[in-house]
Amino acid sequence: MVESIARVKHIRVTPQKARRVVALIKGKQAEEALAILSFASQSASEPIGKLVASAIANARVKADAAGEYLDEQDLYVKNAYVDEGTTLKRFQPRAQGRAFQIKKRTSHITVILATPEVADAVPSQTTKKASK
Repeated sequence: MVESIARVKHIRVTPQKARRVVALIKGKQAEEALAILSFASQSASEPIGKLVASAIANARVKADAAGEYLDEQDLYVKNAYVDEGTTLKRFQPRAQGRAFQIKKRTSHITVILATPEVADAVPSQTTKKASK
């Protein structure tokens, strides 16, 4: 099983808007996620699409280093999440000498891709019924 991680930090997209886009691709196949992101109208879809493409490339490099065969069609988005990054605080002048604070939020986005596990590798546990 190949598992690859790609992260981007301090991206100028609010976490709330990025989480809406990440929810679209969770659990999908990697190629399908790229297709969804390329046609999504949200502004956060472009950097997340680049991140998924980077995770695919990371999986390819990791499989080559381990000497394993990797079919990119098998990769799926195992997990994807958005954390809040640093907030840039700016001030805008207002009437009568006041100042209005502007918060420019950033995000840390993580995408984890994996190949499906083989079901034969882990033996299933059997449960015994208690008799009275």
